[in-house]
Amino acid sequence: MNTQTLVTEFTHSPLSVISPKQLYLQALANGEVNEDSAQQPALEAINDLHQCIEAANYLPTQGATQAGGLGLYLWGRVGRGKTYLMDILVASLAPEICLRQHFHHFMKDVHSKLTELEGQGDPLKHIARELAERYRILCFDEFFVSDIGDAMLLGRLMMFLFEENMLVVATSNCEPNELYKDGLQRDSFIPAIKAIEKNMQVLEMSGPKDHRERDLEKAQNYFLTHISQAALTVKMNELGLKQDDENRYGILDVLGREIMYLDKHEGSIAFDFNDLCMGPRSHFDYIEIAQRFSTVMLMNVPALGGDAHERIKARGTEDGSVGSGKTGDRQVVLAPMDDGARRFIALIDELYDQKVKLYLKCDVALEELYTQGSLSFQFERARSRLIEMGTKEYMNQAQTQARLL
Repeated sequence: MNTQTLVTEFTHSPLSVISPKQLYLQALANGEVNEDSAQQPALEAINDLHQCIEAANYLPTQGATQAGGLGLYLWGRVGRGKTYLMDILVASLAPEICLRQHFHHFMKDVHSKLTELEGQGDPLKHIARELAERYRILCFDEFFVSDIGDAMLLGRLMMFLFEENMLVVATSNCEPNELYKDGLQRDSFIPAIKAIEKNMQVLEMSGPKDHRERDLEKAQNYFLTHISQAALTVKMNELGLKQDDENRYGILDVLGREIMYLDKHEGSIAFDFNDLCMGPRSHFDYIEIAQRFSTVMLMNVPALGGDAHERIKARGTEDGSVGSGKTGDRQVVLAPMDDGARRFIALIDELYDQKVKLYLKCDVALEELYTQGSLSFQFERARSRLIEMGTKEYMNQAQTQARLL
């Protein structure tokens, strides 16, 4: 279901006008979703939260006289409907009381705001207060912490948000006590985990179905290097992109950094995997690319898994000004391609979230793309999303969104 349409249709009132359960039942009756009994506890919790917000007549300026409603933390394996349920909650609320963002987008905004507030005392508390004055509920999709800088910022910010009595709804692939697991200086993040568990109802969505693997009509977007060259050439011609033409290579300026691209035409752009995923890239780069292009072609994607090995980093490396703790605590388990795989996962997350079409030329089949390594858990989400991105339903939704933009 296109939840953006739901927001447009059902949020004319200053408050909520239709419940999440009603939206869910409508989608079920229309055949837009498949019934899944494992989703029912989360649906009931979201509906209860909606009723609490409505009964309390929540508006951003009223502060928090919370009528027994807690925030929600929905976690579970990929494709279980976490994002969908959160989005029907968002669709049932007026936009002026609710901010819904992908977690990467939220952290990008936090970093930008911190730059604006440089020199002011306790800027995170200022950000929390500003959010509380503007919104009543924050919704985060794909809540996941892997970076020490984000962990240190987010830990304090979450506690300030709860002090401001913000309602927070989050989706995640892991339960709260697994957040930032084995991360550097994780002890500093433990208070944030305890605050999440205290202020949010934690629900596991443990259904057996990955709904992204439902019976959808396939649309080829995954091309094997030595098998699908003819089909890939046809697709690139459709997009107005050329292959192996040195005159087509160029430099794309992304947030002040240069990224080599192979070719671009109108809203389509082609990159080599090494240029987009093996250099000093961040998810902020991928946010910018997804906003600027409606179609991305990623060429020469290698097998990304491999045997993991332990190493100890020297103190102070890759940790910025936060520090790295004791050298003996610096054990890191890595496979040879994990840095590239981590960026690849972030790229897929962003393109999927912004409904950008993706075509890939890969050396191995999807089921062999990442078979072992320290990122197996995170890669499960990327694999599930790649399956859905290779369907006509996703492609049609991407086309619709591109026209709206």
